[in-house]
Amino acid sequence: MQFLTLIRTELSRLTSSPMKVLALAALMLVPLLYSGLYLWGNDDPYGNLDSVPAALVVQDEGANQNGEDVNYGEQVRDQLVDDGTLDWHVTSEDRAAEGLQSGAYDFVVTFGPDFSRSLTSIADDDPTKAVVELTTNDANSYLAGTIADTVTDTVRDSLTQEVGEQAARTLLDNLATIRSGIADAADGASQLHDGAATAKDGADTLASGSAEAAEGSDALVSGLDTLNASAAALPDQVAQLNDGARQVADGNAQLDAQVAPAAQRIADAVAALPSEQAIRDRLSGAGLSEEQIGAVLGIVSPAHADIESANEQVQQAAGAVHQLADGSGQVADGTQRLADGMPALASGVASAATGASDLSDGVHQLADGSDELASGLGDLVSGSDELATSLGDAVTEIPDQSEDERQTAAKMMSDPVQVDSDALTAASSYGAGMAPFFISLAAWIGIYALFLIVKPYSQRAVTALRRPLPITLGAWATPALLGALQMVAVFAIVALALGYSIAQPAAMLGFMALTSITFAAIILTLNVLLGSVGQFLGLVLMVLQLVSAGGTFPYQTLPAPLRALHDALPMSYAVDGIRQLMYGGDTSRAWADLAFLAVWLVVALGVAFLAIWRMTRRRTLRDLRPSLIG
Repeated sequence: MQFLTLIRTELSRLTSSPMKVLALAALMLVPLLYSGLYLWGNDDPYGNLDSVPAALVVQDEGANQNGEDVNYGEQVRDQLVDDGTLDWHVTSEDRAAEGLQSGAYDFVVTFGPDFSRSLTSIADDDPTKAVVELTTNDANSYLAGTIADTVTDTVRDSLTQEVGEQAARTLLDNLATIRSGIADAADGASQLHDGAATAKDGADTLASGSAEAAEGSDALVSGLDTLNASAAALPDQVAQLNDGARQVADGNAQLDAQVAPAAQRIADAVAALPSEQAIRDRLSGAGLSEEQIGAVLGIVSPAHADIESANEQVQQAAGAVHQLADGSGQVADGTQRLADGMPALASGVASAATGASDLSDGVHQLADGSDELASGLGDLVSGSDELATSLGDAVTEIPDQSEDERQTAAKMMSDPVQVDSDALTAASSYGAGMAPFFISLAAWIGIYALFLIVKPYSQRAVTALRRPLPITLGAWATPALLGALQMVAVFAIVALALGYSIAQPAAMLGFMALTSITFAAIILTLNVLLGSVGQFLGLVLMVLQLVSAGGTFPYQTLPAPLRALHDALPMSYAVDGIRQLMYGGDTSRAWADLAFLAVWLVVALGVAFLAIWRMTRRRTLRDLRPSLIG
């Protein structure tokens, strides 16, 4: 076949002298050196961070927390030094600044004097954030600042967890105290409800009694008003009664004064009467006979008895008159005292009537108030029952945790999320993660370097054969074959020398070969169309794909124009396809990437065929007299 003859001819030309062989070998090694050295140098940079020098300055003066002295700055210092992730140097502020300036330290982490006080201020009324001071010098290393940010983020997360755990424990302890208080309040509310119910019963009784008292007070007011109206005339009436009693007393006194002497005279007269024996003796002495004496005594004795009886009656009457005089005097004195006291009595009755009216108003107010009290106590009974129920519900809503349970909960609250990483696919190291990008880039660089010595096409074949298809295939096959060999060597470096794990090695090697022969077709087409200018454009196209392929950062972070290039240029799909096959990803995506590269391959070869076909039909001035740049 003619295109095989063209391949042998071009390979013979490339190996016709030792210098040409050396040049070909050197260019063949370009992708190996590029991808191999870069991936080797960046195989595991994060595993060697213990060689990165960093200064640690601790000025923390400590603080008192819950009665204990703490110094978080010293604790973090000890943790960082013991961890050994970086090459930490504990030093002073001045020496750290000098070391950062001179390059002895890549960055400086400083814990100021108030570091612990700020961390423990979470329980104060005005808490302040603790500050970890990070000082970097990009003149030493730009990525060192990124590493420092990671370190300080780790420190912050660790301190946040520790301080948060203590704050959560304090909160939970206070919550437990509040729960106990609410439980007591619930019991008190129940007691209040019971007491309010008892008070409500008493208030109902009071309201009923005060209502009856109001009715009684109304009756009392009515009676006292009547009594007051009657008592108003009593002073005058009693005065008249006293005047009459005084007149009676005076008359009785006069009567007694007249009766008493008469009675005394009668008594004296009666006392002076001779006795029956005396009369007998006198009559006998007068010489009267017994018959005469008997006759006289028969007359005198009854009269004497009647006189004595009359005297007794007179004396009794005189005594009665005297008693009457004394009694009427006492009555007069009594009515006088009654008359003297009657105005006060009338005034007292009037006051009592007024007081009874005030009492009635008060009793009515008491009745109204007791009704309101009963109603209010009813509300209190209902409210206290609702309060007791609500407090009881609140108690059940607050966890009843033991001290150990609160400690466990505090740890969970301070670090509530546990990240369980589960990767569908995973690169074994940083270098393995960058390998797909640099393999793709090495494929482009390798082909680009080969076209520095490989002729894009044979002028003699164009002139002699005038058959564009074999010429096109022959021009493409030589660099494609060499590029495929480069990919075999790169694969050996990645899989064997660097020892990266490859999920589908055969498929990945085939995909790498397809990538290389596709890039060969693209750069061939540029050279056929534009000569040396096309070769230069191959370099420009490499730069564009370098930034748009998404080999380092996700392509979504690119500006919109570069994202459009990402979707259109072949290296993006080469990187993605190698990733799927190397890490064991989605095989269907790898097939889609392969199809996209195949389209580029076919289109590029088609364009090159048309350009060579044109050359076989007519020649241009550039074909006859190439410019200095092709």
